[in-house]
Amino acid sequence: MSGDETALPGKGGGEGVAYGHKGKGILIHTLTEGNGIPLANCTTPANGNEPEQVLPLLDSVKVKTNKPGRPRKRVKVLAADKGYDSKDKRAALRKRGIRPQLPKRVWKTKKNLGRPIKISVPRFQQERCFAWYQRKYRRLVVRWERISHCFNAFLSLATIHIWINRILLVG
Repeated sequence: MSGDETALPGKGGGEGVAYGHKGKGILIHTLTEGNGIPLANCTTPANGNEPEQVLPLLDSVKVKTNKPGRPRKRVKVLAADKGYDSKDKRAALRKRGIRPQLPKRVWKTKKNLGRPIKISVPRFQQERCFAWYQRKYRRLVVRWERISHCFNAFLSLATIHIWINRILLVG
């Protein structure tokens, strides 16, 4: 056998695949704007730490305004699910001037005293984006690519396609 190891298929689903609490796979982290259009994507193994992906995603986005000058580098509000909730991330987001809308994790051993506080987090934009990925881009639902760069390329192509459709429809 030759010494070229790049032609061999990946072991157990490919690189970047691991066992999480829902089984073997990957996690797609997507930062979307208010209408559900994706701004930035990244993938991690299923057993990865979700809160660690927030700040790199925010660093990869520049918000374009129609005003002269340097583009803004931060969003005003960040809405996410319970998986991204941690005190350190909340403090880091507030330090950057971003208001976090993250539902608190509920611990079963902790007793809530007083009246229950209902905090609704508008996450339907992100869910709309993931529904587009699943409906229009079947290749992202089941990961057939064993090389993670190929899967990330298909994810980037899906993001570009969503943006092109948005520009042509609104245009």
